Amino acid sequence: MAELTALESLIEMGFPRGRAEKALTLTGNQGIEAAMDWLMEHEDDPDVDEPLATPLGHILGREPTPLEPGSPEGPAPTAGEGKPVLSEEERQEQTKRMLELVAQKQREREEREEREALERERQRRRQGQELTVARQRLQEDEMRRAAEERRREKAEELAARQRVREKIERDKAERAKKYGGTVGPQPSPPATEPGPVPSSPSQEPPTKREYDQCRIQVRLPDGTSLTQTFRAREQLAAVRLYVELHRGEEPGGGQDPVQLLSGFPRRAFSEADMERPLQELGLVPSAVLIVAKKCPG
Repeated sequence: MAELTALESLIEMGFPRGRAEKALTLTGNQGIEAAMDWLMEHEDDPDVDEPLATPLGHILGREPTPLEPGSPEGPAPTAGEGKPVLSEEERQEQTKRMLELVAQKQREREEREEREALERERQRRRQGQELTVARQRLQEDEMRRAAEERRREKAEELAARQRVREKIERDKAERAKKYGGTVGPQPSPPATEPGPVPSSPSQEPPTKREYDQCRIQVRLPDGTSLTQTFRAREQLAAVRLYVELHRGEEPGGGQDPVQLLSGFPRRAFSEADMERPLQELGLVPSAVLIVAKKCPG
């Protein structure tokens, strides 16, 4: 049975003649399968139907000879010249084989594209899972840090309360030792024993209680208030810094420096007072301060 040429087979399968010739030329005339692979791969190219700009001889760096195809002095041999003519039945059978080959190439291409699409979907899902895990880890880290901060603040608060209780117990013990009574809320003199009341000059006045903690309530201009416990020996500047860090944002975005005033009697604290301890300013064990905006000078 006579075989169709590769060019004839491609034309018989429905490919344009110019596209078929271009595919055979660019694949080095290695056969119909190589040409079909090229056609399937470049079928969507915008210049797939454009003819080759340079003849083969020009590509190789020489002019085509009169015996070569594309020579202006010698016409190219016609397709199928010197070959026996195929019968209609042979032509249909060969066309059928070519169409089956085309269908096989098309299936292979679809399977390859499907595999690539599945791989892209797997990569997308994997990246989404990695992003979700990273977000969960970030949230867990933030929650852990917040819990540690709450535990630290709770421990500091408990320690401060313990120091206050210990200070109260020491004061009670000192009073009991000094006045010869037992530790209690307040020692009461015996009522059954009559006797002369000791004169006031011979009785020493009770010592003034020393506090190491100071509870300050600060009233803000918007009506809200802040409450915080400071050490008695801390400077008033620590209270002002606390207020500046915790007061809300003011309209306009700017934050003016604050002026601290005592509640009663009304007194404005100066910059020199900011360097003095709370104990020295008479703000121990508790006090109420008022915040007023400091007018720019």
